[in-house]
Amino acid sequence: QFMGNGLNFHQRVLVCQNRTCRKQGACKVLAAFQAQSVPEVEVASSGCLGQCGMGPMVLVLPEEVWYCGVRVDEVAAIAQRHLREGKPVTAMLYKKFHH
Repeated sequence: QFMGNGLNFHQRVLVCQNRTCRKQGACKVLAAFQAQSVPEVEVASSGCLGQCGMGPMVLVLPEEVWYCGVRVDEVAAIAQRHLREGKPVTAMLYKKFHH
């Protein structure tokens, strides 16, 4: 169990909020992740993750799992299967980094 000041997160979910990802709906994706409120997971907006055109980009740390083209209706699956159950959603992984 994590105790203390509330800053002891097990995982971080970064959702790119740079121009291209925002045009592709990243603001809503960020809000959807925040609404999931998974224990011990911090959801944060990030600057450009360097994968423009593949967005919205989502990066899960510390394991460095990349999701591309994430839609609002896919967030619940990532939150449940990856963040809660520890099993990345294979079909949605960014193939450039996950073969």
